[in-house]
Amino acid sequence: MQTEYAAAPPQWVSLSRTTGYREGMPKTPPLDVLFEDNHLLVINKPVGLPTQGVVEGATSVVTAAKDYLKQKYKKPGNVYLGVVSRLDASVSGVLVLARTSKAAARLNEQFRERTAKKTYWAVVERPPDPPAGELTDWLKKDEKLQRMAVVSRHTIGAQKAKLTYRTLNKQPLGCLIEVELETGRKHQIRVQLAHLGCPILGDRKYGSRRKLPAGIALHAHTLEINHPVSKEVLRLVAPPPKSLATYAKAD
Repeated sequence: MQTEYAAAPPQWVSLSRTTGYREGMPKTPPLDVLFEDNHLLVINKPVGLPTQGVVEGATSVVTAAKDYLKQKYKKPGNVYLGVVSRLDASVSGVLVLARTSKAAARLNEQFRERTAKKTYWAVVERPPDPPAGELTDWLKKDEKLQRMAVVSRHTIGAQKAKLTYRTLNKQPLGCLIEVELETGRKHQIRVQLAHLGCPILGDRKYGSRRKLPAGIALHAHTLEINHPVSKEVLRLVAPPPKSLATYAKAD
């Protein structure tokens, strides 16, 4: 059995920490909850909010989610949250957190075994040619430029990166494509699309000529997982932000 979950009205949480958002973004953003039970918390992450690992006193998904759970359930002390997948701060979309260590272990196994299915939407500067296809590259970090790069498969330390894509909608200002990851390398979608000649709008690090008000035009649209306890198939859908919504009408 498969159940689909999409966004409900955002749940507001009062954040006492200093925001980690970029200039112009709200100081106390809503936590956009897609799914919640005793084992999972799934949100639609906004652009500009890092998943975790921020300096002390700054807001991340983890700190905001812990505050949300503390306030909603009146929990004293520490709240457990396991991070089983991450999104770059500049990327929006569906993000799952585990509320128990058992759930975290079982979800980690799904991501490790690649049974979790992730689909992204990206707006690129030009339509890809062909309009649908498969990309297989080898990636390695360029330490000098501090970014990932496509290298020869024989390069020491290179990791295989594979994805499939298809064009959803073409407009004069950009082309909306859907991407399904088969591997999960750092900045994989960003670097592979740039290597194809189709940089993501706003992604100046990987060759985009255009700047967006915040973040880049990359959104984690759907995530399909097996519930770690009930084993029910969950299809979690995160509506795109306004910056992508104008492109989000498939032909």
